[in-house]
Amino acid sequence: MPVIDFEEDAQQDQLNTVADASALSDQVVKLKNVEDAIIATEQQLKDLKKQADKLSQEVIPTMMQEMNLSTLKLHDGSAVEVKPFVFASIPSDKKDAAYDWLRANGLGDIIKNEITVAFGKEEDAKAAEYANLAQGQGYEPSQKLKVEPSTLRAMVRERIESGSDVPSDLFNVFSGQKTKITRK
Repeated sequence: MPVIDFEEDAQQDQLNTVADASALSDQVVKLKNVEDAIIATEQQLKDLKKQADKLSQEVIPTMMQEMNLSTLKLHDGSAVEVKPFVFASIPSDKKDAAYDWLRANGLGDIIKNEITVAFGKEEDAKAAEYANLAQGQGYEPSQKLKVEPSTLRAMVRERIESGSDVPSDLFNVFSGQKTKITRK
């Protein structure tokens, strides 16, 4: 019968535990380093985007305007063009007033009016019935009004181009020039 040395087994278990803890610690340090690298890379990306925006929206449009250019072809076949752009949004605390203004100015058709009703599990029959009878069955629909961002941008751009006003107290509007590079 083999002899079991319990002391030696206990020491071996402790060594394995120490080795496992060390390996775990190494992996935790690796994870921390990777997370730190991700944070640094994300910050670097933000900085690069900020640089690109400054070049695209300020530096190049100003230089091209001073040179009286609207487009420029490069030797490699790519083209540079400066175009106007518009950004528009409706602040959440001004939605009702903005929607009222849109309706009063004949633009209410850009407001989407969505009504949804939630049914519980296994209420497919009730849902089908509700689709036919709508509110008559005692369910309260939730209503959501919204204007799609691209639709709002297009409306604001059209009004700016036609010389019509857009109230700045109801809409956040930012317009400027942006450089577009068409690569060959």
